[in-house]
Amino acid sequence: MDLSEFDFELDESLIAKYPVKNRDESRLMVVEKKTGKISIEPFFKNIKNYLKPNDLLVFNNTKVSKRRAFLLDEKNKKYEVLFLEKLKDSKSWLCLIKNLKKLPPHLILKSISGDYKFQFVGRKEIYGILEPQDFINEFDFENFGEIPIPPYFKRNSEKSDEKRYQTVFSENLGSVAAPTAGLHFSKELLEDLKKKGVLHTSVELKIGYGTFSPIITEQILNKKLHKETYSISKESAKVFHSIDRTKQKICAVGTTTLRVLETEFLKNKGKFTNGEGETDLFIFPEDSIQSIDSLVTNFHLPKSSLLLLVSAFAGKELILEAYKKAISEKMRFFSYGDSMLIL
Repeated sequence: MDLSEFDFELDESLIAKYPVKNRDESRLMVVEKKTGKISIEPFFKNIKNYLKPNDLLVFNNTKVSKRRAFLLDEKNKKYEVLFLEKLKDSKSWLCLIKNLKKLPPHLILKSISGDYKFQFVGRKEIYGILEPQDFINEFDFENFGEIPIPPYFKRNSEKSDEKRYQTVFSENLGSVAAPTAGLHFSKELLEDLKKKGVLHTSVELKIGYGTFSPIITEQILNKKLHKETYSISKESAKVFHSIDRTKQKICAVGTTTLRVLETEFLKNKGKFTNGEGETDLFIFPEDSIQSIDSLVTNFHLPKSSLLLLVSAFAGKELILEAYKKAISEKMRFFSYGDSMLIL
């Protein structure tokens, strides 16, 4: 596979660094696989015109944790830290730390309030390991952390991001990035879809920082991505079981949702079961996606695994044509950008 085929130039002005005023009023590109037709709706909320009664929307209901923190050493020098994951059988955390190479062994860092203290205990590849004085959990980050907005925003997080970088249906803390396709759904739009008879359910995939990482050769050779944990509730499993796919369509809201559904579909021979699991599924453009019928997704980074995934679902040539049109129509890209519906 030649990744250069999935590269494109994008003017900085097309990277959305803030969301539109109203969630459901970003623009929506509609891509029809069968006909190759590409059209643009002025507002995302017009998606209700493309969904039919008894179609099933599937969301990722994960919630972004305030895992980015600024910690101070004894001289009040500030260190930016992103807490990625708690190490197994330990109270230590694997972290991305700016200027990691300059950190001396056993350095003590504290939160700005002084309520939380950590010791730098080592390195693992490009990551640092911080051991808190006491065990910490997701709710502790709410006390001393900030929302970890994507690096391509090139700005600090603001109070408004605490609301806008979460979906209206988010439930369980544990992700370091938002399931951004879901950011376009407002409570009003969900109510309109409900009145129309469109069904919805949720899965949960805890999104890791790997979603922003470039693809490396080893991942292509092994056809495996970073591991992420997911769960499907008994209630959601019952909903999936009730769907007749000869009459009803399953629409995944976001690539994280799709990874869960396709992993389950392949593992359980076409079924979605309740429980917890892990996925490192890497979908290539030549792969066939069988778990869904349509997809809501944002516009993704060049040469990213997410761009490869949507190319697998819609076809490489059609997706590249759609991206070319999006650029020419000055649509907004990435997490706070416009959206695409693939039918």
